[in-house]
Amino acid sequence: MKKILVFTAISLLLLGQISFKKPDIQPNVILFFIDDMGAMDLGCYGNVFNQTPNIDKLAQNGVKFSNAYSACTVCSPSRAALMTGKYPARLHITDWIAGHVKKNPKLLIPDWQQFLPQSEKTTAEYLKEKGYSTWHIGKWHLGEGEQYYPKNQGFDLNIGGSNWGHPKKGFFAPYQMPNLEEGPQGEYLTDRLANEAIKLIENHDASKPFYLNYWDYAVHTPVQAKAEKIEKYKKQVTTPDKQKNPTYAAMIESLDENIGRILETLDKKKLLENTLIIFAADNGTLMNIATSKPLREGKGWCYEGGTRTPLLMYWKGKIEGGKVIDEPVITMDLMLTILDFTHTKPIGKLDGKSLKPVLFENKNYDRPLFWHYPHYHEGNNPYSAVRLGDWKLIEFFEDNKIELYNLKDNIGETENLVASHSKKAEELQKLLHKWRKSVDAQVPSSNPGYISVGK
Repeated sequence: MKKILVFTAISLLLLGQISFKKPDIQPNVILFFIDDMGAMDLGCYGNVFNQTPNIDKLAQNGVKFSNAYSACTVCSPSRAALMTGKYPARLHITDWIAGHVKKNPKLLIPDWQQFLPQSEKTTAEYLKEKGYSTWHIGKWHLGEGEQYYPKNQGFDLNIGGSNWGHPKKGFFAPYQMPNLEEGPQGEYLTDRLANEAIKLIENHDASKPFYLNYWDYAVHTPVQAKAEKIEKYKKQVTTPDKQKNPTYAAMIESLDENIGRILETLDKKKLLENTLIIFAADNGTLMNIATSKPLREGKGWCYEGGTRTPLLMYWKGKIEGGKVIDEPVITMDLMLTILDFTHTKPIGKLDGKSLKPVLFENKNYDRPLFWHYPHYHEGNNPYSAVRLGDWKLIEFFEDNKIELYNLKDNIGETENLVASHSKKAEELQKLLHKWRKSVDAQVPSSNPGYISVGK
């Protein structure tokens, strides 16, 4: 009897190891890329007000990355990085399109590129060559002309993608949105985009893999949600708290519900076992909507609140569930990860790393991550930054000031350690300058017409 029990235990152990070995099949891929969602907006990252049970299940049943970053502190550069696997600085797409114009700036911003060139090979183009059906749903925001829209960047289908950076007419129909058939009066955009995804999945020929690029307009402004959900959250606010925004929470709940509906459709179609699901975001939370605490600041800023974002991965039976990975990762890695899982070899010089070895081999890349934003945005000045290990250095272009933080000890970036750790600051600054040169990063220049305040 003891021999039987031992044999059974060993068999179960081996079965568990086999279940989570590197998958060799060609999966469907769904990439949820959420607009303006910081990591602290979700229950699985510690938010106790916003209700996100379906997204939280992705974390519980899949993998959560605790040090995930967007490639930029605003949207268009992160989207370009996601599609190409390249740093925004290398692409010269370094601000949201068409960007801010500051009055009387001390520095002049560079002549940056305001579209994703067709010469750049996108994730969709790679997968289309592999026989995938390629669908884009939602926000695109990678160029003003139709020549830069999804159908000219490798997608068979484009629903709602254009030069729009947000729903200009609001989240309730009539939308008057390019590439989206008008909905009935009062229809909610987040529901509508999910309906479109569900129809595609339900009607798709299962013999052909698909890639769904699901870039929801939520939770970008205008902050609008269903009245009954707003009222539900209003009743839960007893004292003023910026982290408890009822309308924003209601928006997030609708997003969560619709992600749940898409997952339920996959389950009914028995596609979860052959679908890699990635959940990520383009930048941090907008500060006048909610806070990113304990992270500092939010969207548009150089601090962690501007670029620290959620990242979840789920593949039923293939990726081990309930795992938290602390490896620092960045937007470009997602493209390389998708290519790796679909057995697609990238070409040219790309900046991302596949996270497949991180998932299955506990790989640590021990590499620096970089940000470059030579623009003005609200209260933030042009800057570059680098993170290596626990250390993060920020260099501001206006006055050449540098700030140094140990994120392990001070996630809120409140204690500048430049004076006490000057050698570390010098090391990281040299690394940052070398990287900027290697990617041909554009930098701002002095404004000869600048008028100093008070003169």
